[in-house]
Amino acid sequence: MGHTRKALRTTAEGAVSATLISGSALGLAPTAHAADGIRFVDITGDGGTVLKANVITPAGADSTHRHPLLVLPTSWGLPQAEYLAQAQKLANSGYVVVSYNVRGFWQSGGEIEVAGPPDIADASRVIDWALANTPADSRHIGMAGVSYGAGISLLAAAHDKRIKAVAALSGWADLIGSIYSGRTQHVQAAALLDGASLVTGRQAPEVRQVFNDFYASNLAKEQDLINWGKKRSPATYVDQLNQNGAAVMMANAWGDTIFPPNQYADFYEKLKGPKRLELRPGDHATAELTGLLGLPNDVWTDTGRWFDHYLKGVDNGVDREQPVRLTSRSTGGYEGYPDWKSVAATERKIALGGTTTIHTNIDSGADGGIVFLSSILDQVAKLPPVASIPLLPRRWAAVWQSQKYGTVQQIRGTARLHTTVTPTKESGTLVAYLYDVGPLGLGKLVSNAPYTFHGLTPGKPFGLDLELFSTAYDVPAGHRLALVVDTVDPLYIEHNPSGARLTFSSPADDPSYVSIPLREQ
Repeated sequence: MGHTRKALRTTAEGAVSATLISGSALGLAPTAHAADGIRFVDITGDGGTVLKANVITPAGADSTHRHPLLVLPTSWGLPQAEYLAQAQKLANSGYVVVSYNVRGFWQSGGEIEVAGPPDIADASRVIDWALANTPADSRHIGMAGVSYGAGISLLAAAHDKRIKAVAALSGWADLIGSIYSGRTQHVQAAALLDGASLVTGRQAPEVRQVFNDFYASNLAKEQDLINWGKKRSPATYVDQLNQNGAAVMMANAWGDTIFPPNQYADFYEKLKGPKRLELRPGDHATAELTGLLGLPNDVWTDTGRWFDHYLKGVDNGVDREQPVRLTSRSTGGYEGYPDWKSVAATERKIALGGTTTIHTNIDSGADGGIVFLSSILDQVAKLPPVASIPLLPRRWAAVWQSQKYGTVQQIRGTARLHTTVTPTKESGTLVAYLYDVGPLGLGKLVSNAPYTFHGLTPGKPFGLDLELFSTAYDVPAGHRLALVVDTVDPLYIEHNPSGARLTFSSPADDPSYVSIPLREQ
């Protein structure tokens, strides 16, 4: 695991630098957008913990008139100045806005609980304070946030009936499904969160132990980790959220390397009240970043429209628009759908015939990229991670390719791999990649996903069904798709014993394939 530890150190150092740079940039917001309505206050949270907060009220607001309230918990590792630019805009349009630094970070008291019960109780205490100390209307309360603030907002809405609307931007619905999907540790994502919190906050002992067990691949603690994550996952409380009836808007990026879009899409389908799902190119929180700096931003514009309708009753048409709104990584154009199931009108299977054996423990050259950097390059320059498919060493990579397509293939939604695997050891990890392959054999990454198994019988085949991360990508005419499977990727911790091999087969009574979701054409 020496390579894993080195990756952890490198990623943590990068995370710390990125966090400090982001915090410094956001710290410019108070000067650029300062107004007489801004107050910096202390709010007593759960158990007496002091939460550092700021309050912005509409110009001329007084106790004779009540205004809808918006509560904004900060993102992981960022200071309370994070939302000032957007808070000022929202206050200018008639909201009382209270933003607070979540417990354990920066100057707020307490320890980091990772959206645990004290964090959820804090959100309610902030609402209590705002109703007692500002001209906020108890009948019209909303919550919003980016990343950590998004998760806390969803959890709070499930536990506090006073919250009528939520905008959860780049957040999570399933914490374990995000950083432990396919029973595989997303190590770069975890190291980024860990490193940022060590610099900007104070971890609770339980949180430190969770990180340690996560890195150590401690299977004896696996169920404890899952239970810990479920307690902090909005998906666990979806029935409560539906019963409370809050209007929920969620936005995320296709390339989010911390909270992949699949878990948001699955959660969206379970919501029964007013809801909206927006997915764009980019990585974690990159789609919202320009808005935090006070620049024009589609995500924040839609957030304002969402609250205007569901908290102020403005007839702006947001409730009549197609609720699922996607932006293609290839074209950048908006697409609307009535629900998530309608995103993929048809599915086309690529047969994975024959029998292929690969050796483990060597990176074949097919990779998911680098946390943040790769998806940002895809967002800005349409340059996802690439690999030369003909040159991938077949000793360490299994490769299947489709025929050339005569027309553009508009991939929308979630590709699914179905195959039969025979391991030579009881444990192992594999990573599946879907590539868009051009005429010269250069493959651009469309999607990927990891899978890990433990405790299986060596030499005994087992069926594997794996969802790749959801995406929207157009494969040009004349190109083909390739499915590549190898066993090592810097994004993930691998569990391949020395000398292990994996054999992929396609039995006649259960043929192997990858199912490609396609938009109606």
